[in-house]
Amino acid sequence: MQEPTFLILTALAAGPQHGYGIIADVLRISGERVRLRAGTLYAALERLSDEGLIAVEGEEIVDGRARRYYRLTAEGATRLSTEVDRLRAHADTAASRLRARMAGGAA
Repeated sequence: MQEPTFLILTALAAGPQHGYGIIADVLRISGERVRLRAGTLYAALERLSDEGLIAVEGEEIVDGRARRYYRLTAEGATRLSTEVDRLRAHADTAASRLRARMAGGAA
């Protein structure tokens, strides 16, 4: 799973959000390292919706413009959980190898 997808799903795990809210949340989650552009976000949202990982929760009109809210589906939560487990296993392996390296004094 690509990092932007992981971060979008992570943002939606907290609850339904509209596009700008997702952009702001991804920026916050990533420690201001990942800045999604609107075009990138909406292409990703369309793809994630087509895959059944997210769904439209509702829509409202704000300042004459439609604001669509997206939510994580059960399938999306399962996929995110699987990815969290995969990343955790990789991080654990890396940490273990670094500890062994440090303990052994390897350069």
